[in-house]
Amino acid sequence: MRQRGRQPQPERPGLAELDTPTVVLLEQRGRFLVGEPFFRRGKRVTVERSRDAAPGRLALLKPPGRGAGGRARIARMIGRPDVARDVVEAFMLDRGLRRSFPPGVERAAAEARDAPLEVPGRRDLVALPTFTIDPVTARDFDDAISCEELGERHWRVWVHIADVTAFVRPGSPVDREAYRRSTSVYVPGAVEPMIPEALSNDACSLIPGQERLAATVEMELRGADVVKASFYRSTIRSDERLDYDRVDRIFAGAEEPEEPWGEPLAIARRVAAALQARREERGALAIESVEPEFAFDKRGHVTGVEALQQTESHRVIEHLMITANEQVATLLAERSLPTLYRVHERPDPPAVERLVEQLASLDVPTPPVPEHISPQQAAEIVAQCSHLVDEHVRRTGHGRVALTSLVLRALKQAYYSPRNIGHAGLGSPCYCHFTSPIRRYPDIICHRALLGAIGAGEEPPRASGLDEAGEWTSARERDAMAIERQADAIVRCFLLERELFEHGWEQEYDGEVTGVIGAGAFVRFGDGHEGLLPVRRLRGDWWEVNEQGTILYGTETGRTIRLGDPVRVRVHRVEPPRGRVDLDLVEAPAS
Repeated sequence: MRQRGRQPQPERPGLAELDTPTVVLLEQRGRFLVGEPFFRRGKRVTVERSRDAAPGRLALLKPPGRGAGGRARIARMIGRPDVARDVVEAFMLDRGLRRSFPPGVERAAAEARDAPLEVPGRRDLVALPTFTIDPVTARDFDDAISCEELGERHWRVWVHIADVTAFVRPGSPVDREAYRRSTSVYVPGAVEPMIPEALSNDACSLIPGQERLAATVEMELRGADVVKASFYRSTIRSDERLDYDRVDRIFAGAEEPEEPWGEPLAIARRVAAALQARREERGALAIESVEPEFAFDKRGHVTGVEALQQTESHRVIEHLMITANEQVATLLAERSLPTLYRVHERPDPPAVERLVEQLASLDVPTPPVPEHISPQQAAEIVAQCSHLVDEHVRRTGHGRVALTSLVLRALKQAYYSPRNIGHAGLGSPCYCHFTSPIRRYPDIICHRALLGAIGAGEEPPRASGLDEAGEWTSARERDAMAIERQADAIVRCFLLERELFEHGWEQEYDGEVTGVIGAGAFVRFGDGHEGLLPVRRLRGDWWEVNEQGTILYGTETGRTIRLGDPVRVRVHRVEPPRGRVDLDLVEAPAS
């Protein structure tokens, strides 16, 4: 499609037409107080005055948006539109997050904290050396590890998971609210927890030095093979709260480990290395992710960001948790017990063929593709592509974001289902989510299914409600991911504005093309910022996207802008509420 000039924007409904909570920026217009929608286009509305209402501040309006006399009523005053933390809070409210628990749920959580379910046969593992590994900013710890060596490449590993179901009983106020939320939502500087802090950060959290209730998966491994697994409720006590940075320093020899957890950590490292080699053999995807960690000052202004890379310490926990999840899922599947599986269908052959064409158009090596692709071959080809992309990026030094995105778009989205069809991304025939019950409701369902299966005091979930539960929790997960991505974009915009005010708007950035559409090219630049380079600002040419959707080319000059290309850009405009940055091209890639 040829692009020149501004494209028409679809008309959005005015506030009067909305029936959900909406955040507005309050303004004084003559003798009236009015609110203009802050995160979406819409009509201004007259707002009913209240004692704390003030022009220039953000406010949450009550649905359906109008009160007595045709004026909207304020549900909550939020903060200032120039403070990043206030805007993130406003965004969460605008997207329907409650930001607090109903009083009845808080009371029920406090009562459950003080009176957990008593079950016979709970094993006392308090003396077993145990540790947790989490981000340095984590406040809830729902998994812990113990390890011992039994012989050459022969190990015993205990994966202890917070026994949330001992506190969250089926049908209780806490359980109903946890199901409604289905997942915790993590945004810069804040979290919308699935269960109240009395449980998530206290009674259920595997805090070091405190005896805590757990559901334990005990596994005996010979190399990467789990030769025996057992499951039971336990009482543990974590000896140390480790974070990823510290573990990486220990692995690098820059810091000495301590006992009693030092040797178990070294064993966990060896076990994870064996598991990783096995995962690579069975065709798991090679996908690296980078998560931003933002810093704020006391007033709520964003002051910096750090890109958190997936390191060896992350992979140790990842492989042990994946293995525990597989063992739980395998037991439930073998006994045909109702539960929710985490499923990831194999990619469709046409999507795989398109991926190979896209990579080839960018001169990235690709695997051979048979004329007729079976579903199994489709999954194998995508896995091969992911490894070839990883090798290409390491060799050339660019294209990580763009090429990884192409691989991910060739895949189907993982979801929750009562039917086990395997997890193609992990190369696993049987998989569930069991290891994060503090923040994911499907994990609670799996806990109840497992503990019910082994006679540990839980009533198993009913099969009749699991289809609906799978659809609901999958939808809530997608909603949470969208909120988290947009919140990151909003905070990055505030950080970019800060940089520009400090160093000048004429500052130029080195960047890399991460996506192309008819309207322009998406560019990641500077310290992880992202923006759109609109074709309407690329003067003197008509721009079209190639058939594979990987290259913008000028039909009059022959110039090209390809995925992964290095470019030099300047910021034209920043819109924090929309998380949007428009760019100008300073230097184009050589064509």
